Amino acid sequence: MAFEHIFSGSAAGAVGADGTVPLPPFIRRVIDGGRGTGRLMVGAHEADPCLTAWEPRRAPALQAEIERRRLHDETAGMAASGHFHRARRAFGLVEDAAVDAGCLTLPPMMRRKGRIGARVLFVGTGNGFEIWNDEEALASEDPTMREIAQFRLQDDGESEQ
Repeated sequence: MAFEHIFSGSAAGAVGADGTVPLPPFIRRVIDGGRGTGRLMVGAHEADPCLTAWEPRRAPALQAEIERRRLHDETAGMAASGHFHRARRAFGLVEDAAVDAGCLTLPPMMRRKGRIGARVLFVGTGNGFEIWNDEEALASEDPTMREIAQFRLQDDGESEQ
C-alpha cells in the first residue's frame, strides 16, 4: 500500500452543532484522492472508548480479517459468539458518513456512541483513523494517547503533526 493511502498524524478539531467537523490535512489527502469529498465509514472502536473511521474500499480487507480471526478462534475451541460480536461491531455498529468540502458530518448515532461534544481529537492508525472525545483522550489509559491529546488539545490546539 502506498504512503498516500495511510492515515498518519494527529490533530484537534471543532465540531459544529450539526455534527460537522473539518477534517485535518492528514485525512483529507487520503480520502477520495485529496478532493475533499466522498464517504467514510464511522463506527465503534473495538477496544477503546472512541470511534474509528475508514474508507469503504477497506471493507473486503476488514471482512477477511474478521474471518481469519473466526477461523483462529474455531481452531482454538473458542465459542462462536466472539466472531458475531466482532462482525456486528465492524458492520452493524457503523454508519456511512458524508465528506464534503473537506468536512465530515458525523451521524447522530456515532456522535452519541463516541460521546462527541464540541471538540475531537483525530489520530491516524494506518488503514483508518480514530475520533476521540477530547476528555476521553486526555484520560486514556494509553500513555501515548494521553501524550498526543495533551499536545493537540492543551498545548497548541488545532495544529497537525
